[in-house]
Amino acid sequence: MELRDTVRQEMMLLRARMPDVDGCVACSVDGMTIAGDLGENAEQTGALSSALLALSRRMTSMVDKGTFEETLISGTNGYAVFYAAGPKIVLTVLARPGTNLGLLRLEGRKTAANLAAITSHMSVTQ
Repeated sequence: MELRDTVRQEMMLLRARMPDVDGCVACSVDGMTIAGDLGENAEQTGALSSALLALSRRMTSMVDKGTFEETLISGTNGYAVFYAAGPKIVLTVLARPGTNLGLLRLEGRKTAANLAAITSHMSVTQ
């Protein structure tokens, strides 16, 4: 199975567990979109996600807070959460207002860990 298909499958499982999720995209740390369901915004979201990942990792390191795990952006129309999925992937999850953030963080981290495990055995450029 190709990486893109495997990543899509993990995103579908996340959305099945979290009905308040209304979009996902996974990209490489250099901004290349692997899979997503954001339509025409997937490429731009992937590029911005990789930039935010780099900034978040740098900030976490600079302020001595350990290994970066996630960044949460809260807006009036919902949430955008960015997860490090191992050293090669960033997972972006968009969710509606009122989403249970504790559950979203739990399920997002679980999906990110699954993606990290998958990509440890595959090339991200597939």
